[in-house]
Amino acid sequence: MDGQHKKEKNKYSIIVPTYNERLNIGLIVYLIFKHLQDVDFEIIVVDDGSPDGTQDIVKQLQQVYGEDRILLRPRPRKLGLGTAYIHGMKHATGNFVVIMDADLSHHPKYLPSFIRKQLETGADIVTGTRYVKGGGVHGWNLMRKLTSRGANVLAQTLLWPGVSDLTGSFRLYRKPVLEDIISCCVSKGYVFQMEMIVRASRKGYHIEEVPITFVDRVFGSSKLGGSEIVEYLKGLAYLLVTT
Repeated sequence: MDGQHKKEKNKYSIIVPTYNERLNIGLIVYLIFKHLQDVDFEIIVVDDGSPDGTQDIVKQLQQVYGEDRILLRPRPRKLGLGTAYIHGMKHATGNFVVIMDADLSHHPKYLPSFIRKQLETGADIVTGTRYVKGGGVHGWNLMRKLTSRGANVLAQTLLWPGVSDLTGSFRLYRKPVLEDIISCCVSKGYVFQMEMIVRASRKGYHIEEVPITFVDRVFGSSKLGGSEIVEYLKGLAYLLVTT
């Protein structure tokens, strides 16, 4: 009963950064509403000037679900993931913030288990992990699986962060915790998620994990390439020196 009372009191601001996600944004919004029927939440779409009409689709979704439930907070061009979260948080009215990708690689069906885990444990952060029992990856070839797994093992060995999935980006935060961590982070792009969770661990925040299956994007092209892998290795070296 007490847990139910807390659940009713809490509000969850779901920040979804987008760039050319016209084919995905409608489905992810529908699925969020489907899986969070008894939860107070808002979806904040931070679109970085998508030329494919993503913003037009979001405006149509606002007509269906209401502008108080779906907030479109665009930026003029691609300005990076970290600043997208900061921009989204400026408009967040919830006491918890969820960050997730728009490309359906993070399925909204896991959101209730994130919320439940936080209520049960009082965690400051709940992070989705591909690397515990019940988690996994679907749609990746062997090389990409090995690259991702290798990146995590390397980071685990060097940084000892206390979480199994450093590079995942499907997480729930207490809003003040996210504000605190994000203000300390200097990384951009792919490394940003790793720096966030490492700094959270170093600061002693209570982190819990929920197994998720990551599904490779349904529509559109992946934004991860060779330059991101080089960036990751440089970021790893930076965190090794500074945390």
